Amino acid sequence: MRRLLEVCVEDLHGVAAAVDGGADRIELCAALDVGGLTPPLSLIRAAAAAPIPVHLLARPRAGDFVYDSDERLLVEEDIRAAADAGLAGVVIGASARDGSLDTDCLARWVAVARDSGLSPTLHRAFDLTPDPLAALEQAVALGFDRILTSGGAPRAVDAVDVLTRLVAAACGRLTLLIGSGVSPSTLPALLATGAREVHASCRVARTSAPDATLRRFGFVAETSYATDRATVARLAAMLRDEAA
Repeated sequence: MRRLLEVCVEDLHGVAAAVDGGADRIELCAALDVGGLTPPLSLIRAAAAAPIPVHLLARPRAGDFVYDSDERLLVEEDIRAAADAGLAGVVIGASARDGSLDTDCLARWVAVARDSGLSPTLHRAFDLTPDPLAALEQAVALGFDRILTSGGAPRAVDAVDVLTRLVAAACGRLTLLIGSGVSPSTLPALLATGAREVHASCRVARTSAPDATLRRFGFVAETSYATDRATVARLAAMLRDEAA
């Protein structure tokens, strides 16, 4: 059974590192330090030239996933922008006040995505739901192709039992895309859940900015991160070996 690696990236360097390292798919984001936000249109258009499928994260702000009417329209526009640029999919999620999925909002977004020819992924708003198995059934009914999830834990490796149950319950009706803390050391345990797709940032820390003046003015963080081609390549190789 073929295993797939999705790498989330936030700039063109990340796109190149993911492609060169052997990733199967890219999730295109900005602001990964807050879980990812919708990137600028210029990056969306540039990433569309990648030789592997690119899925756009449509998340208009940091924080929760409870959106007002204006924010919902922003996400719709982001979905259409992904289609207009020639991307392959979109990553979306919305919560009700009680943490359950906002099925009315998601039904609208999935319809827009499908009408635009995009593959829809439900993002980790799923991990905030009070009943993940019930949320899985809702995602199936809504028409999602996959769910990006860590099993309701901050790190997927700490929710292996939940993830195993979710993969079994999905029963091929959609794909469980396992993410959060995916690394060469955690990958074997995560694949033991039966999942066939994993999602990783493959980022490494860069502790020194190239220019102290940039740090002093606050134009760069003291510690920055970049997608690491070698980490992408190692995960990709492990997935190929697992499928062999």
